[in-house]
Amino acid sequence: MSSGYKEAILAAAKRTAMAHGYSGLNFRDLAAEVGIKAASVYYHFPGKAELGAAVAKRYWEDIATDLEAISDEAADPLDGLRRYPEIFRISLQNDNRMCLSSFMTAEYDDLPDTVKHEVRAFADVNVAWLSKLLTAASVVKAADSEGRARAIYAAVAGAQLMARGRADLPLFDTLIANYRAAGLLPA
Repeated sequence: MSSGYKEAILAAAKRTAMAHGYSGLNFRDLAAEVGIKAASVYYHFPGKAELGAAVAKRYWEDIATDLEAISDEAADPLDGLRRYPEIFRISLQNDNRMCLSSFMTAEYDDLPDTVKHEVRAFADVNVAWLSKLLTAASVVKAADSEGRARAIYAAVAGAQLMARGRADLPLFDTLIANYRAAGLLPA
């Protein structure tokens, strides 16, 4: 089995998890989507826990790359902070999907420990990036940056959840605008 199949399985599993969470991952369905036999999925992932952990890990790694790209492209740290909600908006634009980590966090009690670890890593990556930019932009002092970063992360993820539940992308934009007006997010 080539690594191309492994990547195709991960991509299919990511799409599934963003729509149905960890509980929606099914080897037979993933194999059908990729065009391989279900037994072939086991060649790359011995079980659902290993697949779920790999998908969640790849997801936070990809987001870390996206966040760094925002930092690199932004005119300054404040501009990067303004662009942060874009990452969550993109999921909604993609067939009303939700952040994989948010979906899996809702299933937290039912996740294997290896998947829980990767789901927490997603939040940690977001909070660390936000904290760094909040400090660099002098929005808050370094001692207060983690708390503010957690509030921003939770608020933006919550906006995504509300918008998804109504299949209403403009609602996401309105909530983000309200966060900016209230001072949670930089204007």
